[in-house]
Amino acid sequence: MKHFSISLPLDSEFFTTVRLTTGGICAMADFDVESTEDFKVCVTESLLILKRSGFTSARIGYTLGQPLLCEVVGEDRTDAREEGVDDDISFALLTALLGEVDYQKDTQGRVIAVKFNG
Repeated sequence: MKHFSISLPLDSEFFTTVRLTTGGICAMADFDVESTEDFKVCVTESLLILKRSGFTSARIGYTLGQPLLCEVVGEDRTDAREEGVDDDISFALLTALLGEVDYQKDTQGRVIAVKFNG
């Protein structure tokens, strides 16, 4: 198994880089185009969930194997939190594309990590 991780500020200008990196990892895992696009959406939505939970940066870890594993972990949290239905949409999208997703939450119910496989 090979492991690759990146850390980044949760600023939308970095999301294109994350999508390109995720696409490269998916190519190494022999994903087809549709599965790659779905996986990229899931990584991006995970980052958005963490951003809305008040994190200012995140670490994304990929483990190449059968299946490809991904863990997105929030880092450097502030007290700011965006309330709204956007998280519900993100959760529904992740479930629709992946089936099973593991959300780790803090004692206040805020998501601190998202784990899934492809």
